[in-house]
Amino acid sequence: MATELEELVGFLSSPSPQITKAAVDIVRGLTGSDDGLRSLANYDKILLPSLSRLLGANKEISHPAAEALVNLSQNSSLAAKMVEMEMIKSAMDILYKPDCSIGGLLVMLLVNLTQWDAGITSLLQTGDEKMQGLYVMKLVRSFCRSSGEASEDPFEHVGSILVNISKQEAGRSLLLDPKRGLLKQIIRQFDSTSPLRRKGVFGTVRNCCFEAKSQLQNLLLMSEFLWPALLLPVAGNKIYREEDTSKMPLELSSVLSIEREAVVDPEIRVQALEAIYLIVLQEAGRHAFWSVNGARIVQLGYEDEEDPKVMEAYEQLGSLLVNSTGVEEPSTETSM
Repeated sequence: MATELEELVGFLSSPSPQITKAAVDIVRGLTGSDDGLRSLANYDKILLPSLSRLLGANKEISHPAAEALVNLSQNSSLAAKMVEMEMIKSAMDILYKPDCSIGGLLVMLLVNLTQWDAGITSLLQTGDEKMQGLYVMKLVRSFCRSSGEASEDPFEHVGSILVNISKQEAGRSLLLDPKRGLLKQIIRQFDSTSPLRRKGVFGTVRNCCFEAKSQLQNLLLMSEFLWPALLLPVAGNKIYREEDTSKMPLELSSVLSIEREAVVDPEIRVQALEAIYLIVLQEAGRHAFWSVNGARIVQLGYEDEEDPKVMEAYEQLGSLLVNSTGVEEPSTETSM
């Protein structure tokens, strides 16, 4: 079996397109099973460079090669070796070629590779002062420009990449850099029709809010987009009274004054509440929260909530607001 596999992997470098096509199709099939993946892993020194080269071939060959790499990259050892051989650079180079036909698969490959610290460092281009952040800027631009309405959106998985890199302080710093304005671009996708995009946006924003202590000013610079993104998902679906909306900025009051659909995904509501919590841990964050009548929104949203995990997040935030030194509890008929 080992000899057959070795020959199979060797055929990936065949000068005959027909033989290469047949070999890469078989390899792709093998990567779809645990047993096949483990067997192929023994030949990674030949396999991975061969598949990487095939990413630049025509679609009949590059597509199964990319699928195989996506499957292989779910293995932590193989993912580490891909990062070492600069697979992220190869993927980014091909992704932004005008004739790229495997964009969605390359983005999924980047999602898998950035689940590891070395992959995040590679995508951030840490250590290269001239190029640092360029890959992320490109991905954010593509994420925000691709419609999300099309049947095929190759960049919708970029949201997952952003969640991954924002788990590292270096990634959060890059996204929060006001000169680049990346988080401001990302957060404007919060009401996308794509559930996958929304998950990426809220996960990224929530992670970035862990820097609220040192980056609060940069977060509040985008208040026009930040508060609608964080408060509307947890506002419930009732129409708010004018006495409440009159104390809110237009970007909140205009939406809360009319009928609207509630945010169905409880994970998004939890992440929004956790992000708010991280912001209001800071005194200036609490003042900003009160200034948009955020406490009233949270209280009214809590009335409509039925999910236990989301209710717990509401209650954690409410407890912080009530117990914070120097903060007055707003007058309301409903307590959390």
